[in-house]
Amino acid sequence: MFAKRTDLALEARELWQESAEKTTRLAGVKAVKQKQEGYPVTRVDILDQRGEEALGKPQGSYLTIDLTTFWQRKADFFERAVRAVGSQLKPLLPAEGPALVIGLGNAAMTPDAVGPLAADHILVTRHLISAMPKHFAGFRPVAVFRTGVLGTTGVESAEAVRGLVAEVQPSLVIAIDALASRRCGRVCTTVQLSDTGIIPGSGVGNHRAALNRETLGVPVFAIGIPTVVDAATLAADLLEESGITEFDEKQLRHGKQSLMVTPRDIDQQVRDLSKVVGYGVNWALQDLEIEEMNALLS
Repeated sequence: MFAKRTDLALEARELWQESAEKTTRLAGVKAVKQKQEGYPVTRVDILDQRGEEALGKPQGSYLTIDLTTFWQRKADFFERAVRAVGSQLKPLLPAEGPALVIGLGNAAMTPDAVGPLAADHILVTRHLISAMPKHFAGFRPVAVFRTGVLGTTGVESAEAVRGLVAEVQPSLVIAIDALASRRCGRVCTTVQLSDTGIIPGSGVGNHRAALNRETLGVPVFAIGIPTVVDAATLAADLLEESGITEFDEKQLRHGKQSLMVTPRDIDQQVRDLSKVVGYGVNWALQDLEIEEMNALLS
């Protein structure tokens, strides 16, 4: 059977339900829907090994925030999106201790630039607290690092982050990266949060070594924005919607070449959502209002 590709736990659950034709209950997985600041949120908890095997993802919590209406740009759309991301992220994180935020990806390739762009909007405080402890006593220590990619640095992201964690000794790591979605409708309209770590490069089909508690020794929380759809997965879905259920996987994948589909205005969409994610991380880590973040980051 053709394996449709997605990095979203929400879509992995949907694919399982489709394969099972909704005749059985998915053991080891719990899903809950709610709303935050007017944006729909779906939480998928993978509870045990049965859930891991069914969805192909590690045990933990995955929260998908649907920001489709963000692009309607109604009143307070940006502020509400920031609060939605920050309010869902904050309960996942340890309440205290220094944080290290990692911007994964290639800044020179727009669909993979989510991490570096989001890092530009993180309030960096670790050095300020060290230099002026009285003035910044109310801030949580935060450091930011942009890993670059193996092709331009010669260093695996996991290697660089491991060395930095050993030196900085954070209580937690937040890794931000681009993801791949199964459906075009979720590209640049969703944000996934998880407490299971991340595999850098997954969004553009270039999987590297994992960043998680096992590899870094501290809790790793991942934030991802889907920016691409695997062309073969998209073609398979379109064929099935038209009633064709049998097809040649080799033809869908155009031989050995891997093709990705991304929106025409991906530049603007990635810039806007990366800012939402950056501010959302600030919301979760610091006791600040959005206006205060604007002032400190300007």
